[in-house]
Amino acid sequence: IEVKMFVPQGRGVEPIFTTPDFGLFDKPSGVLVHPRTRFTNYSLLDDIRHIYGKDANAIHRIDKETSGLLLVSRNKESERKLKLMFESRDVKKSYLAWVRGRIDKPFKVNVPLKRNDDFSTIKLKVLVDPDGKDALTYFEPIEYDEVHDATLIQAFPHTGRQHQIRVHLFHVKHPIIGDPIYGVPTEVAIKYLDKEITEEERLYYMGAKRLLLHAQTLTFDYQGVSYSFNSKFDFESLKEFIVKPDKRFNFCFP
Repeated sequence: IEVKMFVPQGRGVEPIFTTPDFGLFDKPSGVLVHPRTRFTNYSLLDDIRHIYGKDANAIHRIDKETSGLLLVSRNKESERKLKLMFESRDVKKSYLAWVRGRIDKPFKVNVPLKRNDDFSTIKLKVLVDPDGKDALTYFEPIEYDEVHDATLIQAFPHTGRQHQIRVHLFHVKHPIIGDPIYGVPTEVAIKYLDKEITEEERLYYMGAKRLLLHAQTLTFDYQGVSYSFNSKFDFESLKEFIVKPDKRFNFCFP
């Protein structure tokens, strides 16, 4: 008989807020929330369970390269309650993103999304598809940086589909800077997913060494108390790491 157990190996990532039922982390970019396989060396779940114990769990997912606020339950009962709140859309979230090009006015994107099951072209990609699930996101521009030809926007997802903000922005031809899948040639995205891309290729094709998307706010009511959280990470300053327009790849939209 062989028994495998998850033994958390914490790396010192601490929660920024704690109650008896839940905690809140400000996840760094480049960190998985959950291990993908039993061979994953580290994910944030290591620190979550190292601090809160074996019953603690992340309530929602954030992509590996996305940074920002992550809500964590400390026991099975609070996990059930908090996940139901997400499913019923009682938790309001907003994100910040640096996107390609100039955006002057608020807008919304309301197009259905479907996971791509045809792996012959690209893996793990979500597509705009009339047969997909409803997906609605509101966007508001905050500032435009002419030097980098980039706009800082705030995104308010009404639904919670996989890659929703990334696909919706790509759909309106303003992909997020640093996105390694949406807004780059298919062969480059596959090279990234296969971990064969060089740092120079990453900067040229994606425009930044990480996806410039950040989970900025979380607002919800829990057991009669209203909570409103705002990440303290200075996401706006990441524009200094954006590759200038004449040095980066410009995607040709059909």
